[in-house]
Amino acid sequence: MRNFLTYSLLFLSSLVVAQELNCNVVVNAQQTGNENVQVFKTLEKQLKEFVNNTRWTNTSFELQERIDCSMMINIQSYDTDAFQASIQVQSARPIHNSTYTSTVYNFNDKDFNFNYLEYQNLNFSPTQFQSNLISVIAFHVYMILGVDADTFELYGGDTYYEQARDIANYSQQGNTQGWAPPKGGDQTRRVLIDNVLSKTYKEYRTTLYNYHRLGLDVMSNDSKEGKATIAKALLDLDTLHRRRPNSFLVRTFFDAKSDEISDIFSAGPSVKITELVSVLNKVAPMHSKKWNNIKF
Repeated sequence: MRNFLTYSLLFLSSLVVAQELNCNVVVNAQQTGNENVQVFKTLEKQLKEFVNNTRWTNTSFELQERIDCSMMINIQSYDTDAFQASIQVQSARPIHNSTYTSTVYNFNDKDFNFNYLEYQNLNFSPTQFQSNLISVIAFHVYMILGVDADTFELYGGDTYYEQARDIANYSQQGNTQGWAPPKGGDQTRRVLIDNVLSKTYKEYRTTLYNYHRLGLDVMSNDSKEGKATIAKALLDLDTLHRRRPNSFLVRTFFDAKSDEISDIFSAGPSVKITELVSVLNKVAPMHSKKWNNIKF
């Protein structure tokens, strides 16, 4: 009888299909001076359920395949149902044959103003604007999915990026910040998705794949080969930098990867990195202190 029950439980567990994300959503309202107001707790609970329970793709994800991510929403002020906020979004992917997870998406979205009434329904439509709250959250969900897919398959994130672009296109009607076409120097959601899908910035996506799938995932079996591949992948960003100096997209890459790069090349087997350090200081000078930790 026990064997039968064990088999039944194992069989049933194999049928469980999870949603795509394992997302920790936090609403921080300390800046308002009224962080204990119930509406903030309700918003946090609803958003957590919305992000983790919505079926975002047609792909079946096992429980262990869900993407670990977080959304930290900082409420700066509010008046009735109008909220002024920012949102910090991060995601990570596991590394092959390792307990290590690597941050792949890290975006500080400062243009996050929205309207919300406590307990209002949160429903996403892939083709129709619902609210700025829904659009911003859904946009970042598809960016998380796209970047994650790009690290496992070359240009694997196309479908998700295209959905993020669709969201950006139909959300312009809301006349809220972050969706308008770039005016020059903008660091918005619109600029982010336009750059990701532009061939002008193609090295960003090839670097995502080469760095993670051919580099980090190899390090458990051959750490030297993995490090050498990562170094080569990073050198490709110099081509992008020469074409578009100080690009917003390259900054987002190093916002996610700078600490990890410093750690990788500060220990372990030696690889040729003289050129790498020079390129890193050129394309990401804001992280020069970290590059100083890299050992020759």
